[in-house]
Amino acid sequence: MSRKYVTFSKNIFIPVTNVCRNACDYCVFKARSREAAYVTGVQDFLNVVQHKGAATEALFSAGEHPELAYLSSFFNNRVIEEGFTSLVAYTKNLCEIAIQHGLLPHCNLGVLSRDELKELRDVNASMGLMLETTAELAAHKNSPGKDPTLRLKMIEEAGKLKIPFTTGILVGIGEEQEDSICSLNAIKSLHEQYGQIQEVIIQPFLPKQSTAMWSTKPPRFDEMKEIVRAARAILPDEIAIQVPPNLTAPKELIVLGASDLGGISERTIDYINPESPWPGEEELRRKIAPFELRERLPIYPRFIKKGWYSEEISQLIERYADEDGLMREE
Repeated sequence: MSRKYVTFSKNIFIPVTNVCRNACDYCVFKARSREAAYVTGVQDFLNVVQHKGAATEALFSAGEHPELAYLSSFFNNRVIEEGFTSLVAYTKNLCEIAIQHGLLPHCNLGVLSRDELKELRDVNASMGLMLETTAELAAHKNSPGKDPTLRLKMIEEAGKLKIPFTTGILVGIGEEQEDSICSLNAIKSLHEQYGQIQEVIIQPFLPKQSTAMWSTKPPRFDEMKEIVRAARAILPDEIAIQVPPNLTAPKELIVLGASDLGGISERTIDYINPESPWPGEEELRRKIAPFELRERLPIYPRFIKKGWYSEEISQLIERYADEDGLMREE
């Protein structure tokens, strides 16, 4: 399926904390000792924001429910030092700072309640949570937050609150192909009810040293192609299929229906996949030629047209968005 253009965004990636209640067998992001744990302080955040370059998106990621994690005392003490009492309250403050510096926030903080979503809604252009899979897997045996029922519930609540939403599946963590089909159909069902899904990420598992799944082979590229093809057949056309350009060969997947390459950063690394640097914009253009590359905002054009954003970020959207809802060209 051909596209007129393929989209991407320019971001800075802020890992708010790596303290997490989950312990997924494939993850290197989670802190497993007090020495490795951190909370990004306000001053450190400002140092990044003030050198944001051409970025228009502030992508905030964090371990899930750090207040309930093994290293909760470390997290709680650090956040209290910054003047806050919870991950959501602290991240909301960082979002407000990001907006002041011309960045549109996108938060992916793990499973959140309806009240937490409401607290963050007005200071976010969009939000996200990877569904990963609807299957119950051994890789998630120590991860209460990876219960698919909890994750689908949050995606549903985001729809009820009219929050433009990003979700996705992780390929190669022990699921079968029919599990991926089931996951895509679950996403489709929620979107048909609420219309909140702006993009679905198809992300391959990559083994990481020092994890329980280090010896597990990543999915074959043919498997990725099959899932992208299936996703395009299952999901409504208005939902973009995103493939990470630092983890895949994007051009072949674009031919099969992918239409977005996610966020890339000139200033920060991919903290979830630190061994895989993002390509630069010009490298991306070469990789996907003859497809055209267009920059977008973290809120997709149709949600701008529908007015699914708050007064707090309206001036930035008006500054950045062209008549099509994509990034205004210089």
